[in-house]
Amino acid sequence: MQWKTADYAGWGRALRARGRIARPERVSALKDALAEGGPAIGNRRSYGDGALNDGGAATEMTRMDRLLAFAPETGVIEVEAGATIGALLKLLAPQGWMPAVMPGTGLATIGGCIANDVHGKNHHGAGSFGQHVLAVTLMTQTGPREVSPASDPALFRATMGGQGQTGAILSARLKLMAIPGQRMKVVETRMRDFDSFIAALDASEADFTVGWIDATAKRKRLGRGILEEGTLVEGTRPGPERKPKPVPFDAPRALLSWPVVKIFNRWYGSGVPDSGRKRTRALDEFFFPLDALTDWNRLYGKRGFHQFQCVVPADRAPALKEILNTIARGGVASPLAVLKRMGPGRAGHLSFPMDGYTLAVDLPARARVPALYARLEEQVIAAGGRIYLAKDALARPESMAAMYPELEAWRAEAAKVDPERRLATDLVRRLKLRSA
Repeated sequence: MQWKTADYAGWGRALRARGRIARPERVSALKDALAEGGPAIGNRRSYGDGALNDGGAATEMTRMDRLLAFAPETGVIEVEAGATIGALLKLLAPQGWMPAVMPGTGLATIGGCIANDVHGKNHHGAGSFGQHVLAVTLMTQTGPREVSPASDPALFRATMGGQGQTGAILSARLKLMAIPGQRMKVVETRMRDFDSFIAALDASEADFTVGWIDATAKRKRLGRGILEEGTLVEGTRPGPERKPKPVPFDAPRALLSWPVVKIFNRWYGSGVPDSGRKRTRALDEFFFPLDALTDWNRLYGKRGFHQFQCVVPADRAPALKEILNTIARGGVASPLAVLKRMGPGRAGHLSFPMDGYTLAVDLPARARVPALYARLEEQVIAAGGRIYLAKDALARPESMAAMYPELEAWRAEAAKVDPERRLATDLVRRLKLRSA
């Protein structure tokens, strides 16, 4: 097994690491790589340090991306952990199927989706990714081991959303969602403020909903934005296949100044008329809009960015409004803020979702951001919510038990599999997730 020493980062690029990386293609090579220690990682689409191991080794799984089995009559598929969600959608949609849960990028790997128990625009109805995993095969010290809710419910639950701490994920067997075609009918509606947004999300009967919020708006306009409601419809993919465009350089700091972002947000919000807009979009364009730009994270400049994503219970929407108000008044302009309705579905001890509302806001890496993040973290805990580990780079370890009440149960299972903590990542160490 060949190792390469490299500098690498999470998607936010604000946190970085240097260490040895192996990229095996077969199980035999994977076993040799894991013997060197360090976690198994995917495409590094986690925003913070969830896939980093500074000063140590890491095994990148992206070359282990083969389709192992597919039963089109039942919609059950088995696939290696390095396969991406986008590749599966492209393969399966023409045959009337797609992954039941689609994160915001098609470049997330199956292993990463499991390790973070990701959610999509249909969480209020479909739940989290791990709830559609029938079984997962882990690499243990004695070889591959299949784990399912029936064979070992405790280990299975610790693996879903478990940050890769229960063993390298080799493959997974998934239950897919049947679809009528390869198109999405989308209704876009302008929302005048936060309260209108919450009411519209609650009233929506669409399978897929997501809202863009102008995070620079204040006072009566706080929370204004655009609600998108999607319904799967018949038809093949409209138009030519999308070809992502590169971002060739790191954007200058001035591009993310408050006046520039405010103007951009106002322009973007005006793109939908007062009467609303209806259009039909290809599935990949609806689910993965930012994938139209490769390396779009470079738009935040060479310092990178942090993403703050929280969820609060359904009866604490006013608390989320105050969180948004704190962001709007925090002096850090954000061109990307997303609001979604979530249901109760979650598959693991450290799974993020809860029945409520989730807000995600990109924050350019600036000197004032850690203090702002700390204030937001306190507001989230006071509201009975939690922060998404897949996006986090700044949360404090003392907050974890309050946000994740099943933390001790997860620690116990992780300790059984990896008592020496050889799989620990920078995130696990920063947040002391494996510490008693």
